[in-house]
Amino acid sequence: MRRKLVAGNWKMNGSLAANAALVAGIKEGLSAQACDVAVCVPAPYLAQVQAAVAGSAVALGAQDVSAHASGAYTGEVSAAMLNEFGCQYVIVGHSERRAYHGESDAAVAAKAVAALKAGLVPVVCVGETLAQREAGKTNEVVGGQLDVVLEALDAADVARIVVAYEPVWAIGTGKTATPEMAQDVHAMLRARLVVKSAEAAAKVRILYGGSMKPDNAVQLLAMADIDGGLIGGAALKAVDFLAIIQAAA
Repeated sequence: MRRKLVAGNWKMNGSLAANAALVAGIKEGLSAQACDVAVCVPAPYLAQVQAAVAGSAVALGAQDVSAHASGAYTGEVSAAMLNEFGCQYVIVGHSERRAYHGESDAAVAAKAVAALKAGLVPVVCVGETLAQREAGKTNEVVGGQLDVVLEALDAADVARIVVAYEPVWAIGTGKTATPEMAQDVHAMLRARLVVKSAEAAAKVRILYGGSMKPDNAVQLLAMADIDGGLIGGAALKAVDFLAIIQAAA
């Protein structure tokens, strides 16, 4: 049985004061939850949140990582740097990075490799736009994004990744995927993993990142291949984030 993971993606939100209050609220509300919990925070706040979650059940994650180990890459953050701040997870290939920064599937794969080499768990994001879904290309696009990453990894490394399916068309648009629609894509992704390694496929957690909220979390998390959530807006409110964690427990 795969242990569920609920990971908050704060995106470009937060302040020293707001972060302190949010983490305190999460820690206060956490009971002996039966799922893993992580917060992926903006790079300037890694040190603050590292200290704030120390000794708790909340793991620390980053929102991006360079494919390079070091060098003349102004503005980039390496996996080794993230390690020094106690990160366990790092998001790679988020739809916003793909859309706004032109990240290709190959670039995402290189970042996943860099993260794994440093002992970090890459949360590999895949997803399709509304136009791609309406054209019937969901499996082609989403499966293809995952395939490029899988081609860069051996079976042992595949077992160490997390995959997050984020239908771009359902994020902040008011449109929602039904649990069954989400499950269909998760099952397809699991099948792609099986082709690489059946043993790894049984271990890899596939998170849903299409605006999971307290009011839909129970139904989504009941699906066979939905192993948790990559949470955006709801991760910025302790009460909402805790409700999703409770739904995953």
